[in-house]
Amino acid sequence: MDSPIDHYLQRIHTEIADLKDGKPYSSIPAMANVDPDNFGIVLATADGYVYEIGDTREEFSIQSISKPFTYGLALADRGMDDVDAKVDVEPSGDSFNEISLAEGTGRPANAMINAGALTATSLVRGSGGNSRFKRILNTYSAFAGRQLSVSERIYQSELKSGHRNHALAYLLRSFDIIESDPTPVIEDYFRQCSVMVNTLDLAMMAATLANSGRHPLTNEQVLDIAPVERVLSVMATCGMYDDAGAWMSSVGMPAKSGVAGGTIAVLPGQIGLAVYSPPLDAHGSSVRGVAVAQRLSSDLELHFVRAGRTGRSALRGSYDIGTTPSGIRRSEEAAAVLRANVARARILELNGDLLFAGAEAMVRELASLDDDVELVVLDLRSVDEVSGVAMRMFAEAAHMLTQAGRSLAVVDADGAVAESLMEDGHDIQSFATRSAAVEWCEEELLERHAAGLVQPARILPADSPALAPMGEEPAKDVAARMEKLTYDDGEVIRRIGQRFSGVYFIASGHVQTLMPGPDGHRVKLNRLGAGMTFGEMALGEDRRQETTVKADGAVEVWRLPAEEIAHLEENEPHLAMQFWRALTQDAYTRVEQYLRETAVRVQD
Repeated sequence: MDSPIDHYLQRIHTEIADLKDGKPYSSIPAMANVDPDNFGIVLATADGYVYEIGDTREEFSIQSISKPFTYGLALADRGMDDVDAKVDVEPSGDSFNEISLAEGTGRPANAMINAGALTATSLVRGSGGNSRFKRILNTYSAFAGRQLSVSERIYQSELKSGHRNHALAYLLRSFDIIESDPTPVIEDYFRQCSVMVNTLDLAMMAATLANSGRHPLTNEQVLDIAPVERVLSVMATCGMYDDAGAWMSSVGMPAKSGVAGGTIAVLPGQIGLAVYSPPLDAHGSSVRGVAVAQRLSSDLELHFVRAGRTGRSALRGSYDIGTTPSGIRRSEEAAAVLRANVARARILELNGDLLFAGAEAMVRELASLDDDVELVVLDLRSVDEVSGVAMRMFAEAAHMLTQAGRSLAVVDADGAVAESLMEDGHDIQSFATRSAAVEWCEEELLERHAAGLVQPARILPADSPALAPMGEEPAKDVAARMEKLTYDDGEVIRRIGQRFSGVYFIASGHVQTLMPGPDGHRVKLNRLGAGMTFGEMALGEDRRQETTVKADGAVEVWRLPAEEIAHLEENEPHLAMQFWRALTQDAYTRVEQYLRETAVRVQD
C-alpha cells in the first residue's frame, strides 16, 4: 500500500511547481545556466526513512548550506569558548554577504553570514594527516552518508568572481579574527561551497542533525550533542539571514538556504527536510523551498511550538492477533483455521501524543504491511492526544486501506477517532477493548476462510469446550445438575465481594467482567461469550468474587450451584475430580493467553 505521506508530497510538489517567481543565482558564472524548473523534495525521518518526490538526485553545489556543518566541526575542534571569541551568535539582520563585524573587535555577528563562515573555516584544524579541507569534506560526507566530491569548475569560478569574500577575509585578518594568511582560508571556503550534493544528501544531513548528530542509517556519531545544540540554535536565529524572524514565525524550524537553490530545515528528534529549486527570492533563498517549508509546517504541524510537546514513541507494537487471541473457546476445526490465518489480521498499538512523527510511524507501518493482511486494528487506548495532522493521516490511511480491499477497526475508548472517521464517510469498526476487536477479527477470518465453522450462537454446558476433557457422559451428568438463568443487557449477574455461588457456563450472548481501577473507576477486564465460564476464581482464599460480571446484551447462563458442587465432592468424588480437572485445564489455557498478552504489553 502506498503511504499517505507520499501522496501528500506529490500533491504539494505539483501545486508548488507552478510558482514561477524568482531567478537562479547568476553571480557565479559556472552556476548561471541551471534549469529553473528543477524541483525536488525529500523528507527524512530521524530513524532514516525517506520520502522523496521530484528531481531529488539532481546534483548542485551546497553553497551556504555548508556553513552550519563547518561551524559544528569548528566547535568540535576548538570548543565553545574559543569559537565564541571569534564568532558571535547574534542575528545580524543583514543579508548573507554583508560585513556585519562588531565595532572595535571585528568579530562577525554569527557563523551563518559569510564573514562568520570564513572565520569558522579558519578554525577547523588539519588532523591525522588530513588537511583542513579534507576534514571538512569528510565531515560533510559522514553527514550525508556517502562520499561527496567538489566541482572544480564551480570552485574555480567562485575563486575568480568572489571578490567580496576575498575582501572580507582580509578584513578579518586585519582584526586578527583570522590569525594567519587568509588566502588558504578563502580557498578552503570556496571549496566547501563547491561540494556537490543532491536533495537526498541534504535531507540525510538534516536528519543527522535531527538525530542528535548520529547518522540514522550508518549509525555514525558525526557530531556530539553539544555542538549540534549550538548549531541548531544559530540556524534557528540566523540561518535565513535577514528573513530569519519571518521564517521562524511561519515555519518554526532551524533552517539554512544556499544560493544554488538548496534549503534544509530540521525538526529535532523528528525529521530533516530538504528542497531543491534554483529560483531565489530577494533574501537569497529558494522561492519554492520557502513555500514547501511553510506548507509542510502548517499542514503537518511541524512548527517547534506544536511539535515540541512531550510525547512518547507513538508506535508501541505491531503484531498479529495470534499473539493476543480473544480467548473464545472454539472447535478444533475453527481453531485450526484461525491458526492458519492469524497473520491476516494485524494490530498496531499506539501510545503517547500522536503528532506528525507518531502519525508518520503509523502510516509507514501500514504501508509496509504484507499483501495478505486483510484486517487492521489500530489500538488507541494509550494515546493521550491526537493532533489535527494525525487525524488527517488516519482518514487518508482509512481510504487507502479500503482501496486496497482491507478492513479497518479501532480500539478507541472514548470513540472520538472512530466518530471523526465515520463522519468523513469511512466504514470502520470501533471497539472499547482490544479483546473485543480481536474477537471481531477472528469472526471475520472464520467467515472469510471457513464460513461453515463460525462459532455457534448457543453452546449448552454439556457441549462446552471447558467440560470436553471430562468426556461426553460425565459432561452431560454435570450439566444435568445446573440451573438456567437469563439476564437482560446491563443486569448484574454477580458483584465483587459476594461469596462463591457456583460456576457459570455461558450458553449464549456475552458478559462483561469489571473491577475497580487505581482511581476507583471500574475497569473493563474482558468480554466472555458462548462456551466460556466464570465464577470459579471465587474459590480463592476467602471464597469471594474478585470481579463484577454484567450482561452485555441479552445473555443465557447455566449455573452449577455451590451446594451442588459440595454434594458432588462429598458423594461423587470421582466425578467432582473430573469436573475440577477440566476447569483447571481451561484455566491454564486462559493463563497462557494472559501471559502472551503481557509479553506484548511490555515489549519495547
